[in-house]
Amino acid sequence: MDRIKRISNEVMNEYSERFGTDFATNKQSLNEISIVRSKGLKNKIAGYITKILQRKAKFEERKQMLIDNEKKSQERKQSRSKKPEVESDEDTASIEIVGGVEDPHTDEGIRHVTEEPGSETETTASEEKSTAEEIVDESKSE
Repeated sequence: MDRIKRISNEVMNEYSERFGTDFATNKQSLNEISIVRSKGLKNKIAGYITKILQRKAKFEERKQMLIDNEKKSQERKQSRSKKPEVESDEDTASIEIVGGVEDPHTDEGIRHVTEEPGSETETTASEEKSTAEEIVDESKSE
């Protein structure tokens, strides 16, 4: 097997632009470049070259996907930071006073404190995911 790897690497170093991820075209290019008398050896060399180039292509694709995911997460963080912040607690909470009934814990007639429907206190699970979790999820789906 070392002979196949050595020959494949030598051919790839000199003629890398002629080879691609398709076995048939790599085999044809190998016929044009060199003389290999053994059909089996020729197939093994062309197969090894194809395998190496497919691995490189897959690696580049994953690398680009990671870069794209990182850009998306940065954009999400920026869009979240641009949302207007609430300036006072009076804007977010409404106080409901029940007439004549006093709360045993306070001196006032405050009965119930609720959040206004416009205020958002919860974030969705997708916003909380980090880049690493997204990568793990994507790799599981493949």
